[in-house]
Amino acid sequence: MKLRLRVPIRFQLLLMSGFLLAIPLIGYRYVWELEAYLRSGQEQTMIGTARAVATALHERENLFSSPATQRETVRPGTDLYAVPMREPIKLDGQFNDWTSALPLTRFYDEQHQIPDIGQASMSANTLSFTHAVGKYQQWVYAMFAVKDDVWVFRGPNSLAVDESDHLLIAMTPQDSEVQRYVISPRASGWVNGYQLKPGVDNYEALRNENRIQGRWVDTPDGYNIEIRFPLAMTSGDLAFALVDVDDSRRRTKVGAIGTADPNQQESLGTIATQSTDIERLLKSLQYTNSRVWVVDKHLRVLARSGSIQDAVGLQPVRRQSNAPRWWHQLEQNYLLPLYYTVLTKPSNDFIDELDNAYALQGKDIANALTGQADALWRLSPDNKAVILSAAHPIYLADKVIGAVIVEQTTNGIRTVRNQALEELFHGMLAVMTLAILMIMLFSTRISNRIRRLRDQTEAVIDDNGKIIGQLKPMARFDEIGDLSASFGNVLNRLSHYNQYLENMASRLSHELRTPVAIVRSSLENLSLAKSAEQQQPFVERALGGINRLSHILTRMSEATRLESALASTEKVSFDVVSVVNGCADSYRTIYTANEITLKCSAPQIPLNGVPDLFAQMLDKIVSNAVEFSSTSTPITLHLWREGNKAFLTVTNQGPLLPDGLQNELFQSMVSVRSAQLNEPPGSVHLGLGLYIARIIAEFHRGDIKITNLPDKTGVCVMCSFML
Repeated sequence: MKLRLRVPIRFQLLLMSGFLLAIPLIGYRYVWELEAYLRSGQEQTMIGTARAVATALHERENLFSSPATQRETVRPGTDLYAVPMREPIKLDGQFNDWTSALPLTRFYDEQHQIPDIGQASMSANTLSFTHAVGKYQQWVYAMFAVKDDVWVFRGPNSLAVDESDHLLIAMTPQDSEVQRYVISPRASGWVNGYQLKPGVDNYEALRNENRIQGRWVDTPDGYNIEIRFPLAMTSGDLAFALVDVDDSRRRTKVGAIGTADPNQQESLGTIATQSTDIERLLKSLQYTNSRVWVVDKHLRVLARSGSIQDAVGLQPVRRQSNAPRWWHQLEQNYLLPLYYTVLTKPSNDFIDELDNAYALQGKDIANALTGQADALWRLSPDNKAVILSAAHPIYLADKVIGAVIVEQTTNGIRTVRNQALEELFHGMLAVMTLAILMIMLFSTRISNRIRRLRDQTEAVIDDNGKIIGQLKPMARFDEIGDLSASFGNVLNRLSHYNQYLENMASRLSHELRTPVAIVRSSLENLSLAKSAEQQQPFVERALGGINRLSHILTRMSEATRLESALASTEKVSFDVVSVVNGCADSYRTIYTANEITLKCSAPQIPLNGVPDLFAQMLDKIVSNAVEFSSTSTPITLHLWREGNKAFLTVTNQGPLLPDGLQNELFQSMVSVRSAQLNEPPGSVHLGLGLYIARIIAEFHRGDIKITNLPDKTGVCVMCSFML
């Protein structure tokens, strides 16, 4: 036995309500698409901002006149970058405040030896140092962590500045030749510089240079030097060299290691610093809600402005809510925490890997330095923020000399997206809650009505299948009401049919009793008769009774034979008007007690069917009308055509139909005859006449109905046929 899952209507409706989730899903996808459009708009805005900043820097030769910027290539270790310091350096030789410059410190050893200084090549590990350059405001700072196996200070009374371990500094002032300086202390401690006389081999001190100041501190394996001098002392050329002297008696130079040869102007290195003028220009753009960088063509940072944590892009605006306090508490304590199990709240507390960056790189910057503006999306190292950068080239005499990079996070867009999703979820939650409640109420109401209809239907039928009551009618404002009315109609028809079946035995007994009695009495009298002449009347009576029994059986099987015959009968086209006229003439001859009248509104009505069957149908209807008509009242036949339909009515005056039996009369073996009807002796009525008429009407693509006349004077049978 196959098991079937029983699914209640309420569960089915609740399951179907799940499709309502498609509405918020579409809204959810729309918000994400909107975010994509906002990001695209932010990207174009960022490129426009970078273009605007670059426009302010185009053809500004004075901002990019530094030798470090103008060089075509960068020499590592020779061309230096001054790290911008957030606080002034304390000149104590400890390097504790050089933390921000640690990524740019560089190690110098014998590979950076300056051959023109010293008597011989230096051996490995004899002298080396770690070096970095920084800038704070208008000061340049330099640090040297020197490792030296032997170091020698100046003698107490020595005027020579090159007969001890010393630091050579070379730089080029504005529109001037290279100037050299030396730091050669007599002991560990505070130091100042000396300016040397011009000349490659001239180490005579020309004057004190107090602008160069610092501290020389001994360490276990060497010494530390920490100095500073004004940025204005150099136009951008700079070189440092540490000269090693190991013999305190002979004081000969063993060798020198440095960033470049300080005695050769053409070999001097450069120092790149962040431009104060460019930074001053960028400060006027601080209200762009962006972080702005300016780099040279070597990717070194020349200026920066703004903070990436504050550069959120689109500024979200939280609308003022007039919601009641209970809603605010519900939203803050329950709804928003639920939403943000799916959503991510943007945070400004993310790691910025470029916080202390002094050189930038990326596809967008590389494309900008080739002359093409570009944008780049990237994630912060902790994946908490999405950062958008846009780069635009800076031109000087049709040549790219640098690029402007503008950065923002998408936190503003993400906040706007979250606000939109919050509103969407609020609406979705309200709609879904209301929809589910309405569906549950609706399904409960439907289930209760169906259950009540089921209970009422079971209550009107007893255990033996007998109809013992009637359904209480429901309001017919939906299909359930129609179903209730249909059930009531079916039960009424079944009730009438059951009543007919219950009376069928008495009807058949009544119809069969008389011919059986005639046959029995005839046979009894026949047995008593002695002569053939006496027997003849009884034989004839017996034969009459037998014929009557045969007629009853024939009438009972007539409908079945007719249905079988119609299945194999071919239709032909015939004129309904001619058939009805011929039948009406016959009826006037047969039914002389009633006046037969015919009204025909069409000269000809063609119909596909069988003329004899159509006449048989009309015979049944007219015969029924005559039997139920009052004496000497007319029987009216009316035939007319409307469009592609033909209509035929047969009207008689007489008893009305009982209520509720109009449709049952066309069923098999249904009759409402009473004993008061004047019927010919020996008539047999089994309730098959109108049933046969309905079968023939349906064979001719027709329909048949019977109703009481509006004036309650008789009955009308109407037939309609599709032509």
